[in-house]
Amino acid sequence: MSEKTIVRTDNAPAPAHTFSQGVRKGGLFQVSGQGPMDPDTNQYIGEGDVRVQTRRTLENVKAILEAGGSSVEDVIMFRVYLTTRDDFAAMNDVYGEFITENVASGQLPSRTTVFVDLPHEVMLVEIDALAVTA
Repeated sequence: MSEKTIVRTDNAPAPAHTFSQGVRKGGLFQVSGQGPMDPDTNQYIGEGDVRVQTRRTLENVKAILEAGGSSVEDVIMFRVYLTTRDDFAAMNDVYGEFITENVASGQLPSRTTVFVDLPHEVMLVEIDALAVTA
């Protein structure tokens, strides 16, 4: 059985409570759900602005991927959690820009988007990722 490796970076918010930023095992790398927190200040940003929050959240996911020796190119699945359908189009625009910038191959990852309540009232979006590793 392959060993589990915990991934941790200061370039993304510290994990809250009892989970890791990311976990690698075998050929899989799971990045825990990230929110719109600035890792330098440990403060949520972009209150009320899903565009700003989506970009920061994706940058946090990317930082953890890179800390684990992966990249956005290696992601096979993103899961996006939004608090309201009204934010879908704006989130999708920012997500599309981010994917275009970070997936040069053009081989797009799969994605699921669901509408939920999130742990902190200021959060409009949370995103996690599943990547494959060599």
